[in-house]
Amino acid sequence: MVPIIADDKRLAIAVKLADIKALQELLITIEQRLVTLSDDPDIRKRLGDMLADDQKNLTIIENTIIQYGVKGEPRDTVVEMTDKLNDLMQSSKLSLYDKFSQLELLKHQAAMAGILVHKAAQLVGADIDAAIAPLNTVNFENRAHQEQLKGILEVLGTRELTGKEADQGLWARVQDSLAALSGVFGSVISHGEGGADMKVTDIVRMDHQKVNMLFGQIQGTNDPAKKLEFFNQLYGDLSAHAEAEDQTWYADLKRFDDSIEKAEFAYKDQDELVALLEQVKTSGIDSAEFDSRLAQLQQKVTSHVNYEEAELFAKLRQHFSDEQLREMGKQFQMAKSRYQDIRQQQMTGRS
Repeated sequence: MVPIIADDKRLAIAVKLADIKALQELLITIEQRLVTLSDDPDIRKRLGDMLADDQKNLTIIENTIIQYGVKGEPRDTVVEMTDKLNDLMQSSKLSLYDKFSQLELLKHQAAMAGILVHKAAQLVGADIDAAIAPLNTVNFENRAHQEQLKGILEVLGTRELTGKEADQGLWARVQDSLAALSGVFGSVISHGEGGADMKVTDIVRMDHQKVNMLFGQIQGTNDPAKKLEFFNQLYGDLSAHAEAEDQTWYADLKRFDDSIEKAEFAYKDQDELVALLEQVKTSGIDSAEFDSRLAQLQQKVTSHVNYEEAELFAKLRQHFSDEQLREMGKQFQMAKSRYQDIRQQQMTGRS
């Protein structure tokens, strides 16, 4: 039997993603506090825009973790560091300049963590690189925020040391830095992708694309360890996807007379798909039946995907507004996340 466990490298990336989420939550907390402390309208406006970006980016990070399909907990050292820094930022020990300086350092830490995950994903598997692609937006905006924070630090530092205002050309230089940064990152930024405003159809299509990659990776390697790694990811992704569809938008479609038959067919077809998935899992990658059963599963998945995207997506667009489809996307992601949490508990032997 194939043991359904996450590869060590994939678990390490999951832990790093959990670290990134913890850092992002601390960034938001600190920015909310600093907005109330600054009496400079320009700084307050820039910080407010930064806060709005970071709140949006937290949703991107959360969705990326769900798309990744393996969950981890932040490292104890990260939890300890965030707790200590949060306490320090609430105290009167630091000047306003010092607090913004700590924020800039935290932005740098978050940006480097995101870049590290991106580099690791390129080495571990194409499916991971695809799942975490929306982090490109977060990484870019963290770097852009650093440039703005450097400008804020120059203003606050000059005031604290001299009581005078900094060079009036400061913000023009900041804008030049942002433009240069945008030129470097422009080709890899995926604004909106993976964010809070994704329709359920977009998220489901992303899942389909990732699963297709995993089939290719399984078939493209002769290394038993890699084949097992890729199949374990495929098993987890397909299982979570099927469970979430059954609980959310399939049920939503059954509310309409002209969609009941199509939704019921999708339920039945998906049950057959999951049964095939379990057969492949049971056979084991070393068995003579593995490749043939995997091919049957891939054929079933392909036909199921084509039916969903051609027939069911049309019914979704017919019966639901864009706003409703975005809300259904949130519900779909939440259902996937709940399933992943349960599976993670089973994998680690927790009750």
